[in-house]
Amino acid sequence: MPDAVAFNLNFLHPLLMWSLLALSGYALFLGIKAKKTRTAEPEQRKELIKGKYAQRHYVIGSLVLAVMVLGSFGGMAVTYLNNGKLFVGPHLLAGLGMVGLIAVAASLSPWMQRGNLIARKVHVGLNMTVMSLFLWQAVSGVQIVNKIWTNR
Repeated sequence: MPDAVAFNLNFLHPLLMWSLLALSGYALFLGIKAKKTRTAEPEQRKELIKGKYAQRHYVIGSLVLAVMVLGSFGGMAVTYLNNGKLFVGPHLLAGLGMVGLIAVAASLSPWMQRGNLIARKVHVGLNMTVMSLFLWQAVSGVQIVNKIWTNR
């Protein structure tokens, strides 16, 4: 692979992940609005239903899941192509953990749609853990990008 292409691929994963972090924040916002819709007084609920927050949360959440899985594997692929190995460390392990957690959180959707409160609480807890790890990943990812940039 030509050096310029390999060098540019190093930055695709971080750009994608920063965009995904923002999209995840939007999914969180929609989830909060969906809960507010479910728990609101009847008059306020009528108004909130128009926002279709639950449906939008489901669609954006599905997109976040797909992009996180593909983006994570893409980041590992680029690392392997450029270095002939993966660097097993906190950034990689936390990223793999996030992929597993978000997959489990998404798998709870059928029970949440049936009104299972425990599934809903586990879903929220898992996704808050993912968001916390994601914020840490953003910081550690910038450190990795700086290292790549200075070693070019």
